[in-house]
Amino acid sequence: MTVNLRSFRKKVLAYKKSMRSFLTRLENKPPKSLHAMADYADKEVWQQIDCLSCGNCCKKMTPTFTPSDVKRISAHLEMTPAAFKEKWLLFDKKDKDWQNKKQPCQFFNMSDYKCSIYPVRPADCAGFPHLTKKRVTSYLHVHRQNIQYCPATFKWVETMQALAKNGFPTGKHPQ
Repeated sequence: MTVNLRSFRKKVLAYKKSMRSFLTRLENKPPKSLHAMADYADKEVWQQIDCLSCGNCCKKMTPTFTPSDVKRISAHLEMTPAAFKEKWLLFDKKDKDWQNKKQPCQFFNMSDYKCSIYPVRPADCAGFPHLTKKRVTSYLHVHRQNIQYCPATFKWVETMQALAKNGFPTGKHPQ
């Protein structure tokens, strides 16, 4: 389904605070069925969201580039890792991470919402939005941030809220 970014921004303004509170409660007191709920919500999200109609992650965020990302991408671009870093990245001293110098991402094609280095993209991009990480509680802080940028994360949290409200017995999926 095509993402309407204007509608998404309105939803974020209306629900961001309650969603963040919900994620904090999940983090502090995770239900036994948390991982089953997360997996179910993930399947629901991808039936409703088409990332290629959005690209907000590439427009508004920057991935972290690991040393192996830098090596792989620079080789793909036929550059040295040092030249790649100098041209495209900056080192965030606070987080000790390599990140894009600018936004939107230099590899994001605004005309078709595709990544020009997709086969060798950073691991952070390949895993985004990290909805099915095995330790869900370890990523709730990431989801708290991403709900304002990523319609898939927003929908995942919305689905998780509905599952928590309506009950989700361990080992069973809602009908």
